[in-house]
Amino acid sequence: MNTDKDLLLKGIKHLGYTVLLMFLAPFVLYQAFKNEEHPLFIYVLIFGIIVAIAAIVYGFYGIKIIMDSLFNKKKPL
Repeated sequence: MNTDKDLLLKGIKHLGYTVLLMFLAPFVLYQAFKNEEHPLFIYVLIFGIIVAIAAIVYGFYGIKIIMDSLFNKKKPL
């Protein structure tokens, strides 16, 4: 069983983006809740929630790509 190294590298990159988003989302949400009286509170809160959801999606997508590379499943172009 051979591993598709290009696909594995792509999956690891996605997990790297996931880690970045996992640290960014709580920071943005913390800043939003710390400044509730600020007029841009709702926009920063919405941005933080979107970043948190993106972290979850990228995490699952990165794991899926890594599993595809390990079990030799290639997507049709």
